[in-house]
Amino acid sequence: MEIGRLLTAMITPFDAGGAVDYAQARRLASALVASGSEGLLVSGTTGEAPTLSSAEKLRLFSEIKDEVRERAAVVAGSGDNCTADSVELSREAQRAGADALLLTTPYYNKPTQEGIFRHFAAVAEAVGVPCIYYNIPSRTAVNVSAETQLRLAAHGNIVGVKEASGDLRQIARIVEGAPGFRVWSGNDEDTFAVISLGGYGVISVASHIAGRQIADMIRLLCEGSVAEAAAIHRRLLPLIDALFCVTNPIPVKYALAQLGFPVGGFRLPLCEPGEAEAARIMAEVRRHRVDLPLPV
Repeated sequence: MEIGRLLTAMITPFDAGGAVDYAQARRLASALVASGSEGLLVSGTTGEAPTLSSAEKLRLFSEIKDEVRERAAVVAGSGDNCTADSVELSREAQRAGADALLLTTPYYNKPTQEGIFRHFAAVAEAVGVPCIYYNIPSRTAVNVSAETQLRLAAHGNIVGVKEASGDLRQIARIVEGAPGFRVWSGNDEDTFAVISLGGYGVISVASHIAGRQIADMIRLLCEGSVAEAAAIHRRLLPLIDALFCVTNPIPVKYALAQLGFPVGGFRLPLCEPGEAEAARIMAEVRRHRVDLPLPV
C-alpha cells in the first residue's frame, strides 16, 4: 500500500511493570493516524527497539497493523547489525503484516560501503515487501555515501531512504541522481529543506505532538506555497529543539505522559529526563497546539 509522506516514528508504551502495553500501543496508533500520520514506523529508535525482544517486535507489528488496517501503512523496524538476523526478522515482520521495512545501517561493525550495500541488498532480496534503509551516522558511526545510496536506489525492492545525516548536499545528490526514489527526512528540523530539495516526506518524532501541522507544512510545500510552509516550520522549530534536548525518545515520551496520554516509563539504559530538562520540555510543548487526540 501507499507508504505516505508523513510517517511517525512511534514510541512503544510500557505498563507499570515495564512490559509492552499492546492495548495502549493500539490506542496511540489510532490517535496518530487521526492526527495526520499516513504511516507508522514501529520498533525504531523512538520505539526503543534495542530493548525489545524479537517476539515483542513481531507482536507489535501484528497488533498495530490489525489496529490501523488500511488507514495507514505499518513500517516495521527490522534491521540489525547482523545481516542474517535482519533477514530472519524481516521475513517474520512480513508474515506479521508489515507493509514495508526500515533497515538501519549496521552499527558497531563499521562496515565498508560495499558491505553496507550488500547488507541492504541481502535483506531486500529476501522479502516481498518494500524496503527503506536508514542512514543515521550520528548513531551508527558510518555514513552511507551518496554513491552507495545511488546504487541502492537502483535495487528493485528498495524504494527509499530515511536520511538523517543532516548533509543537504548529499541529499541533493540522491534526489538528483535517482528520480522517483523517495527520500524521507530523518530529522524533523530538516524536513522543510529536504522536501524543498525534492525529497518526499519525513519520518517524524514531533508528529506525536504536531502531526496535523507537519502534514499541513508538507502539503503547502507540495502545492508551492513556500512562504506559508516556512512559517509553520519556523513556528515548530523550538518544539523540535525541546523534543531533542536529551536523547530521543526521552522527551517525547515524557511529554505524552504529562499531556495525559499514558505511555509508561523507559527501559534501561534510557531513563526519565532531569528536572531542568523536564521543565524545558513541557514549557515548550504547552506553547503549541497539540494535534494528538488525548484521552478524556
